[in-house]
Amino acid sequence: MSEITVTVKLFAAYQEAYGVPELVLEFPEDTPVAVVRDRLLSEHPELTQLRDFTRFGVNLQFVEPDSILQDGDEVVLIPPVSGG
Repeated sequence: MSEITVTVKLFAAYQEAYGVPELVLEFPEDTPVAVVRDRLLSEHPELTQLRDFTRFGVNLQFVEPDSILQDGDEVVLIPPVSGG
């Protein structure tokens, strides 16, 4: 099975955890976007509370968690934003 490469843009708590604005990651073909979130949460368990509240964007479009990624996609994980 082939690998795909995606760029993951990080914001808010995700960016704070990683200390960088984006990551370039490889996944198997036919990977849904939710797997990107799950991989980040496994690497930074302190982000687990964001699991059910994170929205997904692929190539500047909001998508569902089961949307399949393509090679070269730009993924955005959008954590909840607190106002005030």
